[in-house]
Amino acid sequence: MAKVKPPNPDELVSDISAAMPLRAAGFLVTLYGDAVVPRGAEVWMGAIIETCAQVGFSETLVRTAVSRLVAAGQLEGARRGRRSFYRLTASAQAEYAEAAGLIYGAPDPCGWRFVYLPAEGADAVMSGLERQGYARLRAQLAVGPARGPVPPDLLAFEAEPTGATALLPQFVAQMFNLTPHARAYADLIQQFAPVLPLAPRIGGPQALALRLLLVHGWRSALQHDPRLPKEALPKDWPGHAARALFARLYLALSPAADSHIAAHFGAETAGLTDSEPRDHPYLTQLREMAAQAGGA
Repeated sequence: MAKVKPPNPDELVSDISAAMPLRAAGFLVTLYGDAVVPRGAEVWMGAIIETCAQVGFSETLVRTAVSRLVAAGQLEGARRGRRSFYRLTASAQAEYAEAAGLIYGAPDPCGWRFVYLPAEGADAVMSGLERQGYARLRAQLAVGPARGPVPPDLLAFEAEPTGATALLPQFVAQMFNLTPHARAYADLIQQFAPVLPLAPRIGGPQALALRLLLVHGWRSALQHDPRLPKEALPKDWPGHAARALFARLYLALSPAADSHIAAHFGAETAGLTDSEPRDHPYLTQLREMAAQAGGA
């Protein structure tokens, strides 16, 4: 029987990036948040172009996206000689820092919240709540995870389930459409699970590209998911397996990815010199999640 040839790392990057709904501006924010901000540095435009080329973005598209991010107040540039350098603005760094807790951290615990809406403008407010993960019970009543402050001008009731709590998954199945979220996690697993056994042998440029794609896909799945209490989810909820895979694969790709950043970014930047970001606040949590999943 002929041996099955393992996928080429370049082909893995190409196949995964082609299957994901990537936009240059969004990918650039992921690049900065994951690879640059933990080291507190700015990056030469040439390094940005080289990294984005790994996932299929042309130089023209990257330069256009950078210009738009500058105009939107998310990037700021500086010139040194003939070279341009860019860093996230303070507001963009704060925005990504908030997202980082969601991306790299353990699941955030939450309870339940019922929200009553005033009659005036109820449809528009309800649509906004639904985008935040709430389910419509009536025209002016919604239920969702008790996470963050209560929206202004709304009446909220914090709730704790009691009694036949085994019915929670049934309640959720009736109130919430979890199908697209389950599919997003299942797709993530399908795309990235084949990478895990190959990760130790993947070179730096491909390891960085795959890690950025992993973060990008995981962040997208999490941000759309209402992230309901664990006891209310189906026992086979694919989000649990996706979280374990994310932690294990991120750690497996990081040695080569971070070495590549230090060697190829650091030579053209101010400050990117460490092979591993010493102040990355979530590596310990990622290792704990990987260990719990049997990945240590």
